[in-house]
Amino acid sequence: MKLLIFCPYYPPHIGGLESHADEFNKHLAQKGVEIVVFTPRLPKSATEKELIHEKVQIIRFPAFEIIANYPLPKFWSPKFWSFFIGLFRQKFDIVISRTRFFNTSLLALVYAKIKKIRWIHIEHGSDFVQLSSNFKTFVAKIYDYVFGFLIFHLSDRNISISKAVQNFVKKFDKRESPIIYRGLDFENIDKVAPDLEIKKRFEDKIIISFVGRLFKWKGVEKTILAIKSLPEDIKKKIVFLIIGDGEDFNHLRKVAKNEPSIILIGTVPREKAIGILKITDIYVHSAYAGGGLSTSLLEAMYCQCAIIATPNEGADEVIEDKRNGILIEKPDAQMIMEKMVDLIANKEKIELYANSAKDKVRESFFWEKTIVNYLNYIY
Repeated sequence: MKLLIFCPYYPPHIGGLESHADEFNKHLAQKGVEIVVFTPRLPKSATEKELIHEKVQIIRFPAFEIIANYPLPKFWSPKFWSFFIGLFRQKFDIVISRTRFFNTSLLALVYAKIKKIRWIHIEHGSDFVQLSSNFKTFVAKIYDYVFGFLIFHLSDRNISISKAVQNFVKKFDKRESPIIYRGLDFENIDKVAPDLEIKKRFEDKIIISFVGRLFKWKGVEKTILAIKSLPEDIKKKIVFLIIGDGEDFNHLRKVAKNEPSIILIGTVPREKAIGILKITDIYVHSAYAGGGLSTSLLEAMYCQCAIIATPNEGADEVIEDKRNGILIEKPDAQMIMEKMVDLIANKEKIELYANSAKDKVRESFFWEKTIVNYLNYIY
């Protein structure tokens, strides 16, 4: 069995989709599946071609970004065409793509239809993309209605990574779209040491954090506004660490200006982010609808953070209100602020929710089960 996977990003690029794709490939390779990944060469320091996990070949084509975190091939580059045309000389059993709004899914469509082989699309999104301007958001929605529609309808199978994603896919395609949740690589997470340097730096503080791409739909601005509205005596007790980058970074920095309890760290290696989660007390997932199932949320739960979350990006599929975290109705600064005050005043709740959150993830998100479910559709 040989797979060709078109992936919008791949490590060393950092993100939840990237870790999902890499861990998926590693575990499939362990089952004897041979894989070729066709992905943008971003960051530019990434190796052009490499073999990982013994059976996974990575081919990175020249690419650029007009909008942060939305890559496009350098179509004018002879190397891109050399790499892409070279794929047609190989024999693959199945084509796989991820997330309909990335250009790599269109490349998968072209390849699968020309070669007349089975194409499985894995969808990670649960709503139309919301970007920093109304114009960009409008263009993204038109793209979905044209190219997203084609991808959902022309693929042989759409697989959803959460119930929220499945509901979105149904708007475009009434065929069954099975839900297969991702796994987490518990062993690798366990190997990462807590970030004692940051813990010491803020040893007298309750550490609140967020990890992820900084787009409008992540709702991080609402958390910043919640922090800014805290009573001064409580604000002195906390620090809010924002880990990640994206088109909203500069806007969020302006919103957080002159607030010493809010620190935008930017992009860090994944191990560093995990280390920070391990010394985090409260993790805030303030997302609007958009993503499928937040990897950072699952990792925060496994790292024993007390969670405050909106239902979006699959959070209501893993968080049970007042059992393993706190669910709020929507991204609302006042609601977030009130729940923060409650947790800070009742630290026993932080410990209770944190322990229950880890148990939930350990029970439900392991790769062995996930890979068996995928193999049912691959073979």
